[in-house]
Amino acid sequence: MSMNEFWTYFFELYESTPRQGPGLNSMTRKALGNLPFLTGEMRLLDIGCGSGMQTLELARNCQAAITATDFHAPFLETLQQNAAKEGLAERIQTQVADMAELPFEDESFHVLWAEGSIFIIGFQKGLQQWRRLIHPEGYLVVSELTWFKENPPAELREFCLMDPNEDASLPARRRAISQAGYTLLDEFPLPREGWWDAYYKPIQDRLDTFEARHVDHPAALEVVKHHRTELDLFRRYGDVYGYTFFIMKKE
Repeated sequence: MSMNEFWTYFFELYESTPRQGPGLNSMTRKALGNLPFLTGEMRLLDIGCGSGMQTLELARNCQAAITATDFHAPFLETLQQNAAKEGLAERIQTQVADMAELPFEDESFHVLWAEGSIFIIGFQKGLQQWRRLIHPEGYLVVSELTWFKENPPAELREFCLMDPNEDASLPARRRAISQAGYTLLDEFPLPREGWWDAYYKPIQDRLDTFEARHVDHPAALEVVKHHRTELDLFRRYGDVYGYTFFIMKKE
């Protein structure tokens, strides 16, 4: 089995889900409420937007011109369709892009937004690499996995982090923010329903059908196994970890 096969089936599963990561519209609004009102002259970049649940919520609650990027084009097509249905298509532009090589000029956005996506590039790396894109005294908003208790189990670290030795504690996240040249304005955890109700339940509802459809495809079955493991870990350790929203200002 190649990794390309795994990701092909992984994306197939997620193309039918409302969200591609944990989140809640109410928490998107709460994070946005920490920023000055974004007018039509301002630009916002949504990085790793998926099918754009939070992108649409941002467009409903501010006037900024939004550019939404993702590596997987079908997600962006879904976002464009939904934006058109709500009359928001003129406010949201989409672009296929690798978050490690974002093709935009320095200081070209007043706000960078990344809900549940910075883990792909790495928290510290994302903070450092993306800083160049932010307008002087602009803002960065991300949600990222953090430990809510000390000494999380090894199986949880190994599954959740690209590097199991990464320090995902809140103090470590705060240090990384300061070292990368930001002032932390606010932080708050994503409630449990942002994981289970909004994200995991839609996946769980699709897994049996997905497995039956691909019973002869080992890569697809690995995708199923991966998600069943993730669901089990959250059931057992949902009080140990979660996402924290960090609202930052560029220094």
